[in-house]
Amino acid sequence: MSSLTALSTAMKRLEGKVAIITGGASGIGECTARLFSNHGAKVVIADVQDDLGRAVCESIGPDSAHYVHCNVTKEPDVRDAVDEAVAKHGRLDIMFNNAGVIDKPKPSITDVERGDFARVLDTNVVGPFLGVKHAARAMIRARRGGCIVSTASTASVLGGSATCAYTSAKHAVVGLTKDAAAELGRYGIRVNCVSPFGVATPLASAFVGIGAEEIEELMSAHANLQGVGGPLKAADIAEAVLYLASDEARYVSGLNLVVDGGFTVIGMNLRSASNT
Repeated sequence: MSSLTALSTAMKRLEGKVAIITGGASGIGECTARLFSNHGAKVVIADVQDDLGRAVCESIGPDSAHYVHCNVTKEPDVRDAVDEAVAKHGRLDIMFNNAGVIDKPKPSITDVERGDFARVLDTNVVGPFLGVKHAARAMIRARRGGCIVSTASTASVLGGSATCAYTSAKHAVVGLTKDAAAELGRYGIRVNCVSPFGVATPLASAFVGIGAEEIEELMSAHANLQGVGGPLKAADIAEAVLYLASDEARYVSGLNLVVDGGFTVIGMNLRSASNT
Protein backbone atom coordinates (compact mmCIF):
# COMPACT_ATOMS: atom_id res chain seq x y z
CA MET A 1 0.00 0.00 0.00
CA SER A 2 1.41 3.40 -0.96
CA SER A 3 1.86 6.08 1.70
CA LEU A 4 -0.89 8.20 0.10
CA THR A 5 -3.27 5.24 0.00
CA ALA A 6 -2.50 4.46 3.61
CA LEU A 7 -3.16 8.09 4.51
CA SER A 8 -6.51 8.07 2.73
CA THR A 9 -7.63 5.13 4.84
CA ALA A 10 -6.46 6.68 8.10
CA MET A 11 -7.92 9.54 10.09
CA LYS A 12 -6.79 12.86 8.70
CA ARG A 13 -5.27 14.80 11.57
CA LEU A 14 -6.24 18.30 10.40
CA GLU A 15 -9.62 17.60 8.85
CA GLY A 16 -11.70 20.77 8.62
CA LYS A 17 -8.93 23.09 9.84
CA VAL A 18 -7.54 26.19 8.15
CA ALA A 19 -3.83 27.01 8.21
CA ILE A 20 -1.68 29.92 7.08
CA ILE A 21 1.94 29.09 6.24
CA THR A 22 4.32 32.00 5.72
CA GLY A 23 7.27 31.18 3.50
CA GLY A 24 5.14 28.36 2.12
CA ALA A 25 6.34 28.61 -1.48
CA SER A 26 9.50 26.54 -0.98
CA GLY A 27 11.55 24.49 1.45
CA ILE A 28 10.05 23.51 4.81
CA GLY A 29 7.01 25.71 4.23
CA GLU A 30 6.11 24.05 0.93
CA CYS A 31 6.59 20.58 2.37
CA THR A 32 4.38 21.47 5.34
CA ALA A 33 1.70 22.93 3.08
CA ARG A 34 1.51 19.69 1.11
CA LEU A 35 1.42 17.57 4.27
CA PHE A 36 -1.27 19.73 5.89
CA SER A 37 -3.38 19.46 2.76
CA ASN A 38 -2.98 15.69 2.71
CA HIS A 39 -4.31 15.69 6.26
CA GLY A 40 -7.44 17.60 5.35
CA ALA A 41 -6.51 21.23 6.04
CA LYS A 42 -7.29 24.21 3.85
CA VAL A 43 -3.94 25.93 3.36
CA VAL A 44 -3.16 29.57 2.69
CA ILE A 45 0.39 30.00 1.41
CA ALA A 46 1.70 33.48 2.27
CA ASP A 47 4.97 34.39 0.59
CA VAL A 48 6.75 36.97 -1.56
CA GLN A 49 7.70 34.38 -4.21
CA ASP A 50 4.51 34.87 -6.19
CA ASP A 51 5.15 32.53 -9.12
CA LEU A 52 6.41 29.73 -6.90
CA GLY A 53 3.59 30.18 -4.42
CA ARG A 54 0.90 30.06 -7.08
CA ALA A 55 2.52 27.00 -8.68
CA VAL A 56 2.56 25.15 -5.34
CA CYS A 57 -1.12 25.97 -4.77
CA GLU A 58 -1.98 24.81 -8.27
CA SER A 59 -0.22 21.49 -7.73
CA ILE A 60 -1.88 20.97 -4.34
CA GLY A 61 -5.26 21.87 -5.82
CA PRO A 62 -7.29 25.10 -5.81
CA ASP A 63 -9.90 23.57 -3.49
CA SER A 64 -7.25 22.89 -0.87
CA ALA A 65 -4.76 25.76 -1.19
CA HIS A 66 -4.59 29.34 -2.30
CA TYR A 67 -1.88 31.96 -2.39
CA VAL A 68 -1.57 35.44 -0.92
CA HIS A 69 1.34 37.81 -1.37
CA CYS A 70 2.73 38.57 2.07
CA ASN A 71 5.92 40.29 3.19
CA VAL A 72 6.05 39.33 6.87
CA THR A 73 7.95 42.50 7.77
CA LYS A 74 4.92 44.57 6.71
CA GLU A 75 2.07 44.50 9.21
CA PRO A 76 -0.67 45.27 6.67
CA ASP A 77 0.41 42.24 4.63
CA VAL A 78 0.21 39.90 7.63
CA ARG A 79 -3.07 41.40 8.81
CA ASP A 80 -4.57 41.05 5.35
CA ALA A 81 -3.40 37.44 4.99
CA VAL A 82 -5.16 36.53 8.23
CA ASP A 83 -8.29 38.44 7.29
CA GLU A 84 -8.39 36.84 3.85
CA ALA A 85 -8.08 33.33 5.31
CA VAL A 86 -10.96 34.01 7.70
CA ALA A 87 -13.08 35.63 4.98
CA LYS A 88 -12.51 32.75 2.56
CA HIS A 89 -12.79 29.84 4.98
CA GLY A 90 -14.68 31.26 7.94
CA ARG A 91 -11.96 30.46 10.46
CA LEU A 92 -8.24 30.25 11.25
CA ASP A 93 -6.99 27.31 13.28
CA ILE A 94 -3.25 27.18 12.59
CA MET A 95 -0.62 29.85 11.97
CA PHE A 96 2.82 28.59 10.92
CA ASN A 97 5.32 31.46 11.03
CA ASN A 98 7.95 29.90 8.80
CA ALA A 99 9.30 32.71 6.59
CA GLY A 100 12.92 33.56 7.29
CA VAL A 101 16.15 34.97 5.94
CA ILE A 102 19.82 34.64 6.83
CA ASP A 103 22.79 36.91 6.29
CA LYS A 104 26.13 35.93 4.82
CA PRO A 105 28.71 35.08 7.47
CA LYS A 106 31.42 37.65 8.18
CA PRO A 107 34.90 36.97 9.62
CA SER A 108 34.00 38.72 12.88
CA ILE A 109 31.12 40.43 14.65
CA THR A 110 33.13 43.62 14.19
CA ASP A 111 32.53 43.32 10.44
CA VAL A 112 28.73 43.03 10.70
CA GLU A 113 26.80 46.06 9.46
CA ARG A 114 23.91 47.30 11.56
CA GLY A 115 21.59 47.21 8.55
CA ASP A 116 22.33 43.54 7.87
CA PHE A 117 21.73 42.65 11.51
CA ALA A 118 18.44 44.57 11.57
CA ARG A 119 17.23 43.01 8.30
CA VAL A 120 17.57 39.49 9.72
CA LEU A 121 15.75 40.40 12.92
CA ASP A 122 13.04 42.22 10.98
CA THR A 123 12.08 39.08 9.07
CA ASN A 124 12.93 36.41 11.63
CA VAL A 125 11.61 38.09 14.79
CA VAL A 126 9.24 40.90 13.80
CA GLY A 127 7.67 38.59 11.20
CA PRO A 128 6.74 35.88 13.72
CA PHE A 129 5.60 38.56 16.18
CA LEU A 130 3.19 39.96 13.59
CA GLY A 131 2.02 36.44 12.78
CA VAL A 132 1.34 35.72 16.44
CA LYS A 133 -0.39 39.08 16.92
CA HIS A 134 -2.81 38.83 14.03
CA ALA A 135 -3.46 35.09 14.30
CA ALA A 136 -4.25 35.59 17.99
CA ARG A 137 -6.58 38.46 17.11
CA ALA A 138 -8.61 36.19 14.83
CA MET A 139 -8.47 33.16 17.13
CA ILE A 140 -9.52 35.07 20.26
CA ARG A 141 -12.46 36.57 18.39
CA ALA A 142 -13.57 33.14 17.13
CA ARG A 143 -13.36 31.55 20.61
CA ARG A 144 -12.30 28.17 19.22
CA GLY A 145 -8.72 28.13 20.44
CA GLY A 146 -5.98 27.57 17.90
CA CYS A 147 -2.36 26.73 17.33
CA ILE A 148 0.57 28.98 16.44
CA VAL A 149 3.94 27.50 15.45
CA SER A 150 7.10 29.39 14.51
CA THR A 151 10.28 28.13 12.90
CA ALA A 152 13.32 28.62 15.10
CA SER A 153 16.57 26.64 14.63
CA THR A 154 19.20 24.72 16.53
CA ALA A 155 20.81 28.18 16.55
CA SER A 156 18.16 28.99 19.17
CA VAL A 157 19.97 26.80 21.69
CA LEU A 158 23.58 27.05 20.49
CA GLY A 159 26.12 29.73 19.75
CA GLY A 160 28.58 29.48 16.87
CA SER A 161 26.38 27.44 14.54
CA ALA A 162 25.18 30.40 12.44
CA THR A 163 25.71 34.14 12.11
CA CYS A 164 25.36 36.51 15.04
CA ALA A 165 22.15 37.99 13.64
CA TYR A 166 20.55 34.64 12.85
CA THR A 167 21.46 33.18 16.25
CA SER A 168 20.11 36.25 18.03
CA ALA A 169 16.88 36.11 16.03
CA LYS A 170 16.23 32.44 16.68
CA HIS A 171 16.86 32.83 20.40
CA ALA A 172 14.30 35.65 20.29
CA VAL A 173 11.75 33.40 18.57
CA VAL A 174 11.93 31.03 21.54
CA GLY A 175 11.35 33.94 23.92
CA LEU A 176 8.41 35.15 21.84
CA THR A 177 6.97 31.64 21.85
CA LYS A 178 7.15 31.27 25.61
CA ASP A 179 5.68 34.69 26.34
CA ALA A 180 2.84 34.27 23.84
CA ALA A 181 2.08 30.79 25.19
CA ALA A 182 1.84 32.23 28.70
CA GLU A 183 -0.54 34.99 27.62
CA LEU A 184 -2.72 33.14 25.11
CA GLY A 185 -3.27 29.93 27.05
CA ARG A 186 -6.35 31.44 28.71
CA TYR A 187 -7.97 31.51 25.27
CA GLY A 188 -7.10 27.90 24.45
CA ILE A 189 -4.41 29.01 21.99
CA ARG A 190 -1.25 26.91 21.98
CA VAL A 191 2.03 28.51 20.92
CA ASN A 192 5.13 26.46 20.10
CA CYS A 193 8.20 26.55 17.90
CA VAL A 194 10.24 23.96 16.03
CA SER A 195 14.03 24.06 15.78
CA PRO A 196 15.49 22.15 12.83
CA PHE A 197 19.06 20.99 12.42
CA GLY A 198 20.54 21.58 8.95
CA VAL A 199 18.03 20.83 6.21
CA ALA A 200 18.87 21.16 2.52
CA THR A 201 16.62 24.12 1.72
CA PRO A 202 17.31 27.15 -0.51
CA LEU A 203 17.96 29.19 2.66
CA ALA A 204 20.54 26.71 3.93
CA SER A 205 22.27 26.57 0.55
CA ALA A 206 22.51 30.35 0.51
CA PHE A 207 24.11 30.33 3.96
CA VAL A 208 26.81 27.71 3.44
CA GLY A 209 27.30 28.34 -0.28
CA ILE A 210 26.95 24.70 -1.37
CA GLY A 211 24.25 22.60 -3.00
CA ALA A 212 21.56 20.47 -1.38
CA GLU A 213 23.38 17.17 -1.87
CA GLU A 214 26.57 18.55 -0.33
CA ILE A 215 24.60 19.92 2.63
CA GLU A 216 23.08 16.51 3.26
CA GLU A 217 26.51 14.88 3.10
CA LEU A 218 27.88 17.44 5.56
CA MET A 219 24.99 17.00 7.98
CA SER A 220 25.18 13.21 7.78
CA ALA A 221 28.91 13.25 8.46
CA HIS A 222 28.43 15.22 11.67
CA ALA A 223 25.08 13.83 12.80
CA ASN A 224 24.83 12.26 16.23
CA LEU A 225 21.93 9.95 15.35
CA GLN A 226 22.92 7.25 12.85
CA GLY A 227 21.13 4.42 11.07
CA VAL A 228 17.72 6.09 10.74
CA GLY A 229 17.45 6.17 6.97
CA GLY A 230 19.54 9.10 5.79
CA PRO A 231 19.89 12.80 6.58
CA LEU A 232 17.28 15.11 8.04
CA LYS A 233 14.74 16.21 5.42
CA ALA A 234 12.23 19.01 5.15
CA ALA A 235 9.58 16.30 5.44
CA ASP A 236 10.83 15.45 8.94
CA ILE A 237 10.31 19.05 10.04
CA ALA A 238 6.88 19.13 8.40
CA GLU A 239 5.91 16.04 10.39
CA ALA A 240 7.01 17.75 13.61
CA VAL A 241 4.92 20.82 12.75
CA LEU A 242 1.97 18.55 11.92
CA TYR A 243 2.23 17.03 15.38
CA LEU A 244 2.29 20.44 17.07
CA ALA A 245 -0.67 21.61 14.98
CA SER A 246 -2.76 18.49 15.56
CA ASP A 247 -5.02 17.51 18.43
CA GLU A 248 -2.41 14.95 19.51
CA ALA A 249 -0.52 17.94 20.93
CA ARG A 250 -3.59 19.49 22.56
CA TYR A 251 -1.76 19.97 25.87
CA VAL A 252 1.59 21.07 24.42
CA SER A 253 2.34 24.78 24.63
CA GLY A 254 5.47 26.88 25.14
CA LEU A 255 7.67 24.12 23.68
CA ASN A 256 10.76 24.54 21.52
CA LEU A 257 10.71 21.19 19.70
CA VAL A 258 14.30 20.58 18.61
CA VAL A 259 14.48 18.23 15.62
CA ASP A 260 18.19 17.52 15.28
CA GLY A 261 18.83 13.83 15.88
CA GLY A 262 20.65 14.72 19.09
CA PHE A 263 23.00 17.18 17.39
CA THR A 264 22.72 19.78 20.15
CA VAL A 265 23.69 17.12 22.68
CA ILE A 266 27.21 17.14 21.26
CA GLY A 267 27.33 20.47 19.38
CA MET A 268 29.74 21.71 16.73
CA ASN A 269 30.57 24.84 14.80
CA LEU A 270 28.88 24.55 11.41
CA ARG A 271 30.74 27.54 10.04
CA SER A 272 34.03 25.82 10.75
CA ALA A 273 32.74 22.51 9.44
CA SER A 274 31.59 24.06 6.17
CA ASN A 275 35.15 25.23 5.52
CA THR A 276 36.80 21.86 6.13
